[in-house]
Amino acid sequence: MTATATISASEVNKLRQVTGAGMMDCKKSLVEAGGDFDKAIEILRKKGQKVAASRAERDAKEGIVLAKTSADGKKGILVAVNSETDFVARNAEFAAFAETISTTALDKFPANIDALKALNFSGALSINDKLTELVGKIGEKLELSRYEQLTTEKVVAYNHPGNKLATIVGFTKNISDDAGRNIAMQIAAMAPVSLDKSDVPQNIIDSELEVGRELARKENKPENMIEKIAQGKLNKFYAESTLLNQEYIRDGKMTVAQYLASVDKDAKITGFKRIALG
Repeated sequence: MTATATISASEVNKLRQVTGAGMMDCKKSLVEAGGDFDKAIEILRKKGQKVAASRAERDAKEGIVLAKTSADGKKGILVAVNSETDFVARNAEFAAFAETISTTALDKFPANIDALKALNFSGALSINDKLTELVGKIGEKLELSRYEQLTTEKVVAYNHPGNKLATIVGFTKNISDDAGRNIAMQIAAMAPVSLDKSDVPQNIIDSELEVGRELARKENKPENMIEKIAQGKLNKFYAESTLLNQEYIRDGKMTVAQYLASVDKDAKITGFKRIALG
């Protein structure tokens, strides 16, 4: 089969339905493949790989972030699927792709992002294969860049309007959805670096103390006050950047820890995840 005329509209449409590629790309691929359907699919996939390689150095800072929890509330996931432009991020097909990935992630609950990429998307295509196909179709860099998960007695998700920011937070008890959402929104708004003081990495503590010392010296503070001033800066960092010690955004008279205790004195936060684009 060599002539363009021998490629029927139904064959083109079938390839389009399977791959999601444009009509002209499907027709060209079938012509190049001599009418061989499987070969045409491979041609389209290689086109996506070539586009991906050519745009590998481009920034993909736009996209969609989605958080989901299981029906029993014991599992939660976050995924970020990136694009180069907000125009693509608002594309219905791209949004559907991100939605399918998030649903698959929650259903299969893979251990890491590489395992997620290897999961089946449709037919013989893995999620990573489908991503490559979309790159060829859309013509810009796309990336499944982040995947986070939590499993505990209660997981609550928060998706910020616009789907550029999302969080999940886990609890030791089945607290109310409203209370869980309030804390998930706190994480979204205040971007804590850790749950409590004891969870802050030592390199961050060292950096905060050193910055405090340097500021004190620049202000010509007495040498015997330097460490005290540095410790004060570190304590301020704890109050601003560790979740349990942050001021609760809905009531600045209490910390997040105090708010949670007011909801359920026996409930504890087991962990949280936050993804923001940009």
